[in-house]
Amino acid sequence: MTLSIDFIDETNELTEEGFQLIEDLLNYAASMESVENGTEVSVTFVSNERIQEINREYRDKDQPTDVISFALEELGEGEVEIAGADMPRILGDIIISVPRAHEQAKEYGHSFTRELGFLSVHGFLHLLGYDHMTKEDEKVMFGRQREILDGYGLKR
Repeated sequence: MTLSIDFIDETNELTEEGFQLIEDLLNYAASMESVENGTEVSVTFVSNERIQEINREYRDKDQPTDVISFALEELGEGEVEIAGADMPRILGDIIISVPRAHEQAKEYGHSFTRELGFLSVHGFLHLLGYDHMTKEDEKVMFGRQREILDGYGLKR
């Protein structure tokens, strides 16, 4: 099971090991979720200022957040699905605030690596249609997150 992952690190903070961990973890999550081989996803690491701009522009929330996902498979009104047998599935984009990941790792008392892994999986599950708008959906999504992280070995 192999995803095609495009990494962009606007912070220049991530190490080769960090990229490798997230790649391995997302491939593990993809196999648990039966995601097709060759499916494309991008993961971008940004500053608090940048994620705040994105949050303000797309979600009308003028504050930094830890992770934002943009699913490309959610069709908007009037959009038509374009798919072909030879076209790879494109899930969308995961944008992670590196400073927020550092802050939250400290706050929760676990490693920066664990927090990056958590945020990556959280964003990935959103791309697959998981949500936490209701208590019930939250239970399902957070349970799945825990299964993936624990199964991979990134326990709290």
